[in-house]
Formats: sequence, structure tokens, C-alpha cells
Amino acid sequence: MTLKSISTLGRRKFLKTAAASGALAAGIGAPAVHAQARTIKIGYVSPQTGPLAAFAEVDGYTVDGFLETVGGGVQSGSKNFNFEVVIKDSQSNPSRAAEVAKELIVDDEIDIMIVAHTPETTNPVSTICEIEEIPCISTLAPWQPWFIGRQGNPGDPGSWTSFDYTYHFFWGLEDLIAVFTNMWNQLETNKSVGGLFPNDADGNAWGDPNTGMPPALDAQGFSLTDPGRYQNLQDDFSAQINAFKENEVEIVTGVVLPPDFATFWTQARQQGFVPKAASIGKAILFPSAVNAIGDSAQNLSSEVWWSNHHPFSSSLTGDTAAEMCSGFESSTGRQWTQPLGFLHALFEIIADVAKRIDSVNDSEEVAAAIAATNLETIVGPVAWNGANLPPFAQKNVTKTLLVGGQWRKSDDGLFRLVIVDNTTYPDIPTAGEMQEIS
Repeated sequence: MTLKSISTLGRRKFLKTAAASGALAAGIGAPAVHAQARTIKIGYVSPQTGPLAAFAEVDGYTVDGFLETVGGGVQSGSKNFNFEVVIKDSQSNPSRAAEVAKELIVDDEIDIMIVAHTPETTNPVSTICEIEEIPCISTLAPWQPWFIGRQGNPGDPGSWTSFDYTYHFFWGLEDLIAVFTNMWNQLETNKSVGGLFPNDADGNAWGDPNTGMPPALDAQGFSLTDPGRYQNLQDDFSAQINAFKENEVEIVTGVVLPPDFATFWTQARQQGFVPKAASIGKAILFPSAVNAIGDSAQNLSSEVWWSNHHPFSSSLTGDTAAEMCSGFESSTGRQWTQPLGFLHALFEIIADVAKRIDSVNDSEEVAAAIAATNLETIVGPVAWNGANLPPFAQKNVTKTLLVGGQWRKSDDGLFRLVIVDNTTYPDIPTAGEMQEIS
């Protein structure tokens, strides 16, 4: 039987059976040998090319830093685990993400998968890992599209089930809505909100009439104009802009690809539509994307998952968030970006899990070790303890912290993120107040 022919059985179960058989044979007729250091092979899928490539800007820097930090391995009892990381490019395409996940599992024979950067990447990879019984840790996607979007029937909560091998850490839509409305409430507006929701996992989750933004905004007295789902990478947002103008929208929100928001924002200005606030997920998380927009990016706002002002340190290196951002900028000549903290945290968790397992070949043991994680990381505490989550998600999700910020041009001409609302987590300091777009 070849390795490729056993995927339906589950590669882990096959390897465990083979290992047990080998151990028995060695006990019967082979001399005893001393155990050697075991290398844990980590598979990592990210969108290194395509419209989501800005998320992966820190990949090489972070992976190299991790391997250098753990160059001597990690001790677990009498065992020593070394690490190897195999990176695959999803090309910002969900089908490609699933394809390379299979390659990592079958061809590269990885032990643990990590994946990040929006549901378009995390969901297909996590689903493949669940099928193949490969422990997987994911992040950088709101938990609702990650968990609900992977269900057989996302519209039927009664049918939702938990997962055995896939675990996720990030914030949820409830946290983002709280942050956005806290920022908007600092301004004088008519509370008329326009939504930009694409036809993808993120957009469908954000615009869902039952579990997304509409009911939450309505409960806080905001009215939502939702022109309907649009296709990613479209070149004309006139229909959305006209709908917003007709409904006197003063606040725009949504979860938009960086090139799509640049198109929308340029066309909105050309057509005389300038809202008082634009709080956008995904598109304006990165300094490179914001600086490319130019002067009209002043006071665009977004959620802030992590920053150089977050009061946390790495469990691997001891670096503070400020030191990590400074190190990235001095080493690369580029501005720090939010995924830097969360990608590093993925490797913090991997190293911590390695300290608590006996055999990386036992997928159930590794998954149980992930579930038992209780770690202070560079992005804050990570523990799959079910806190502040509905019962159906408590096994597989743990939430991280979220505040709100605006982009402001600095004296050097570059835009930098300024935290303007910390109501959701006061220990993260603000550096200004919410200002209207002009």
C-alpha cells in the first residue's frame, strides 16, 4: 500500500499502525537503539501571491526567526524535537489552498499544519486537515466564517458539529462590530451605514441577516444599506456608490480586498461620495496598501488586532510587541504590519505544544495538546477554554483581543495606524480620538 493510497483511511492511523508493527518487530529480533532527536515537520499555507499577498508579507521574516530561535530544538521530557517548516503558496485561491494542503500532507508528510490569512485560505486547509486527521492551528480569520463556513449546512445551526483536529484563534464579528460602533459613536452622524460585502466567506458572514452585521447594527440604532453581494476584483462600484448616496450613508463598512477598496474609494471620490467614516476590514490593514491610496487615506479606520502598543511579550524570545515591530522594520526596511504578531504566535503555540507531547506521530495526542494550550503570547493569552463563545464553538475556537484605529499621515509622509478606541480592552493605550474623513 502506498502512502498516497491511504488518505481515506487517514495517514496518521496508518503511520501509527506501522510504527507499532515496527516496534514489535524490533522487540523480537532487532537490537535496542538509542532514541534520536525527532524533527517535527510543519506545513504552512499562506497567500504569498495574488490579491491577498499583503497578508503574507511577514512570512519569510517570521519563519526564519522561529527556526533560528529554536535551532537547538525543544525538550519534551527525555525527547528533543527539532523543527522544519514547509511553505506553500495558496495564490489567494481557495481551491489552490486545498490542493497544496493535500500536497503537504501526502507528499511532504507533514506532522502539523498551520494556516493563516482570511477564510479563503484557512477554511479549505482546515477542512483538508480535518479529513486527513492532521492537527491544524489557524488564525487571521474571524471565527464565524472559519467555523460556520466549514459546516455542511451553514444555514442550519442545529446541524453544526465541532472538529477533532482543527483549532482556531482570532476575534469574532461581535468584537469587530463593538469596535466599529464604538469608533462611530465618537462622531456626529445620522447612523446610516453602507455595507460592502463580497460574495466570499468573509462577505457572506459579515452580511448574514441572522449572524452578521445587520441585526447587531439594528440593535444599536444604525440603519444598514446592503446593495447585495458583488464579485471580488470587480472594476465598477457605481451601483454601490449610488445606493449609498440615495440612502444618505455617512458611514461605510465592509470586508474588501485591497485592490477592490482602492477602486471603490477612487470612484466614490470621483462621484462626489465622501462619508464621515470608512471602517474597512481586510483592505486597509496594511501600510503598503494605505500608502498606495495616497492622501485620501487620511482617517480611514479599521480594526486593530495587534500593534506595537500591545502590552504583550513573546513566550519564545521575550521580545515585547514594540521590540518585535522595531526589529522587523530595522531588518526589512518596511513598516510593521499586523500579521507579524499573529504569525509569530502560531509558532509560539507550536513550540509550546511540542513541549507537552510524547509522540508527534499520534494525531490524537497532538490535537489534545493543542486543545490544552494555556499560553501568554505576543498577541495576548491563547487558551481553548470556551470563554466568551457560544457552546457550539467552545471546543475549537479561542478569541483574541480587538481595538480600533485610524490611519494618519506622519511627518515623514507615511501613514501609520493610531489607536483611537480601546473600550473593548482598556489596557491597550489610545493615541488619539476618532476624526471625520474630509
